[in-house]
Amino acid sequence: MTLLILLIALIGYILIIFESQLHISKTVISLITASLCWIVFSFYFTGTHEELYETLISHFGSISGLLIFLLGAMTVVELIDLHKGFSVITNRIRTRSIYKLIWIVGILTFFLSSFLDNLATTIVMILLMRKILPKGKVRMTLAGIIVLAANAGGAFSPIGDVTTTLLWIGGQVSAFNIVTKLFIPSLVSIVVPLFILSFTLKGFTVLRTQVSMAEALREEKIRGSKEILFTGIFALLMVPVIKSATGLPPFIGILFGLSLVSLVSVMFNRSNSEEEKKHKSMQNAFSKVDVNSIFYFMGILLLVTLLEEIHVLADVANYLNHVFPAKEYMVISIGFLSSIIDNGSLVAATQGMFPLSEYPMDNELWEFIALCSGIGGSMLIIGSAAGIVAMEKEKITFNWYLKNITPLAVIGYIVGIITFLLMY
Repeated sequence: MTLLILLIALIGYILIIFESQLHISKTVISLITASLCWIVFSFYFTGTHEELYETLISHFGSISGLLIFLLGAMTVVELIDLHKGFSVITNRIRTRSIYKLIWIVGILTFFLSSFLDNLATTIVMILLMRKILPKGKVRMTLAGIIVLAANAGGAFSPIGDVTTTLLWIGGQVSAFNIVTKLFIPSLVSIVVPLFILSFTLKGFTVLRTQVSMAEALREEKIRGSKEILFTGIFALLMVPVIKSATGLPPFIGILFGLSLVSLVSVMFNRSNSEEEKKHKSMQNAFSKVDVNSIFYFMGILLLVTLLEEIHVLADVANYLNHVFPAKEYMVISIGFLSSIIDNGSLVAATQGMFPLSEYPMDNELWEFIALCSGIGGSMLIIGSAAGIVAMEKEKITFNWYLKNITPLAVIGYIVGIITFLLMY
């Protein structure tokens, strides 16, 4: 049984890696792989059907909490976007200096990614760049910086990256601890590449025609853009606060936040036409959410829980303990792997490999895993959801990214690791 399940899982992972060449959605592959493995497991399960059902449901309880959280967070972001909330940021970027633009975009993306998620932040920032910059080398380079900064910003926040969210909801890290321990290493991992890039890109660039500041402020007031943006940010930041204060799972906090943003939206759209109200409604925001990604993670997590159930992950952990002289080397290798394989699935696997009884909450192993898997995915454009989005929206080729952005990402990865190890 174990060999058959492992064979199916291995084939599934290989197909996911070569998704773009096969033109088959990785979501379809993850769902069919997970469901097929559970079906095979059911034929060899020695207990009753009721016991098998209870086993699956116990695993799916924690998985569903994560999926609801992701769905709620994505909807909040879409609601902000429907009210042009992110234009509050765009309207204030008016410098023509490439040097200043690099730092503004990099630091803004870094912090924005910490309370949105890195995928949503990348989409928002690339759309913003399209509005203020014409197509060209500068915009492509900034798209690469957005990928680096979004992944770095997501690495230190419990809601900024699916990897840290997995560890947070799984009980491996607390919100306060991961922020305080990883903020400086994550910041260093983006500041150093920005500093290097400052010496290679200089001069001025042409900005697209923008409305006057007075006109921009008038439009923001009519749409309630600023109010919706700050309400959305507040709602997302309250999620870890509610979890810490009440002990309730994060999806309760995000559902409260989503309803709060929706109520503010209703207040600002009372006097609008029915068509405008419908356009800015929570229902319309739901229709724009990337449900495809949610189902992909459902498949991955179902597969990982089964591998944990049949003790495969524990055996892998024991093997790695013999191969690597120290766990730091193993975690660093996970970071390099995350540039090829989805970092969410890698982190989900490590959760099953290292039990909380041996590595309790806030053990430095978990923070190091979050750091390496988060910023490691930036080393190749296919290594993170942020990179894939940038690749699609800006038509960045694999080779261009490898030549122009990968060296910066590798340097950022190394200095981030060195900073963490020196600190702890």
